[in-house]
Amino acid sequence: MRQELLSLPKGLAEEVSKNLVMVARLIDEEPEQAYAYSRIALRLASRVAAVREAAGFAAYATQKYSEALAEFRAAKRMTGSVELWPVMADCERGLGRPERALTMAGEPEVAKLDKAGQVEMRLVAAGARRDLGQLDAAIVTLQSPELASSSVQPWTARLRYAYADALLAAGREDEAREWFGKTLEADKDGATDASDRLAELDGVEFVDAMHEDEDEADQVDEDDDEADAAEVAAAERASDQAEYYDEDDEEYEPLDEGSEADIDVTDEVVADLDDDRADDKA
Repeated sequence: MRQELLSLPKGLAEEVSKNLVMVARLIDEEPEQAYAYSRIALRLASRVAAVREAAGFAAYATQKYSEALAEFRAAKRMTGSVELWPVMADCERGLGRPERALTMAGEPEVAKLDKAGQVEMRLVAAGARRDLGQLDAAIVTLQSPELASSSVQPWTARLRYAYADALLAAGREDEAREWFGKTLEADKDGATDASDRLAELDGVEFVDAMHEDEDEADQVDEDDDEADAAEVAAAERASDQAEYYDEDDEEYEPLDEGSEADIDVTDEVVADLDDDRADDKA
């Protein structure tokens, strides 16, 4: 990513970097806000692959699957990498085209994926089978050496969870309970709700003792949303004054040679972005 930003004039690169950092920080908890920042970055530097990828993930997080697919395709063309292939296939599912997702699962690009990418592709293919009502086929799709392995990898909990959920949907409750338990063993960060699913299967009901505090929390969230909206609007106004680095634009005017100084993007910012992209990929 650093190298891609170095291709931009210094001031523009810093502005794009700031918006990408906000996308990375907000995409999990405030996807709509992350999407707004991604649009600013895209307006400023649409020819940077990292920007197109970030815009794709922000659109994906807000279920704008057609837009996300277009951005992912653009990033793939720019880089030649196939690492976005699974999420592109999942966009096809989101668009109501599970058959297309299954076709992509059999394309040569899958063999070029790393282990994490191949597991992700398997998850997408199983989801497509379920979309088509093919529960047994979905279960078979998830049965793999990665599922059977006792080694815990970043994808282990999600793979086991998908398998348990498919078993439960097929009416195989005892097996589902076993695999939700195995999911819980691998899910050290609480990324899934396997514990809740187990409790539900065992007939355990939870009583919400914090109900009275929810209204106050909701009001705080509304206030925060208004503040975030104001912040994004201010960022958009600021970005309107920045140069859109697109040589095909009729209004494009190259900067003076002296203005294209080396960008000084801090290691902290770059590390923040790289870490979040790695999390999205996993």
